[in-house]
Amino acid sequence: MEWLNYHHLLYFWVIAREGTIKRACEELNLSQPALSAQLRTLEDTLGEKLFHRVGRTLVLTDVGQMAYRYAQEIFSLGQEFSNTIKGRPSHRPVKLVVGIAEVVPKMVAYKLLESAFALSDPLQMVCWEGRLEQLLGELALHSLDIVLADTAIPSTVRILGHSHLLGESGVTLFASKKLAAKYQKKFPESLDGAPFLLPTGNSMLRRGMDEWFSRVGITPRLVGEFEDGATMKAFGQAGKGVFPGSNVVAKEICRQYLVQKIGQVQDVREQFYALSVERRLKHPGVLAIVDSARKTIFRNSGSP
Repeated sequence: MEWLNYHHLLYFWVIAREGTIKRACEELNLSQPALSAQLRTLEDTLGEKLFHRVGRTLVLTDVGQMAYRYAQEIFSLGQEFSNTIKGRPSHRPVKLVVGIAEVVPKMVAYKLLESAFALSDPLQMVCWEGRLEQLLGELALHSLDIVLADTAIPSTVRILGHSHLLGESGVTLFASKKLAAKYQKKFPESLDGAPFLLPTGNSMLRRGMDEWFSRVGITPRLVGEFEDGATMKAFGQAGKGVFPGSNVVAKEICRQYLVQKIGQVQDVREQFYALSVERRLKHPGVLAIVDSARKTIFRNSGSP
């Protein structure tokens, strides 16, 4: 059995938490050369680099991020153990680690995840965002409890996992007040040549929009493509173009970005999935999310 030096792990954890070796030295009351040497020893033991430098700041590598999550859990358990032995109340919360595919709208992700906080037991949620392939890799390593995505697990990805459909939503087009007034008339024919802000091609919504444009004979003037939906909506708020959004959060989009609805995109729907390594979901937070999605959030979300 390979033994891990937990002093070295603790030093790494503090460095990652503080962001620089200098601040970690102050926290641990150690000299900078000594702390740097301990970090190098841990990296040598693991055979991986845990940080790379960006200016004066240390940034966790992919392995470093994984190590930090494990260290966080290890030292949280250690604190709980100490409290239990000394008769102090622990009140350790239920931990839920979620991966959010970057194509999932932030408002939809929030709407799904907030239901987990309705649990009677306290909850600690950790959210990671990234490309679906990256998140599925973390899921396979059991670093994540679920991944929220707009598609089932692709057949090209070699992972033993399961796709749980949470629900689907219709799609509406939005724009600033001035643009909305212009394109609401004779919708959707009025959109031919209109300025559009669209998700990048790696999202299911973009593929659905492209098919709809072709089906109704519309040629949009593509102003911008965005991986981040919030940035796309911000440009829409500034009047740069028309953009699509989920019906399930249509009211929130109008309120937050001060835009108006132009019309519904017929026959285009967004699907949302919870991806897991379990066929039968067990985590109470995940069960709450799935139950709320299927019974409340996506109920009657076909029209805005």
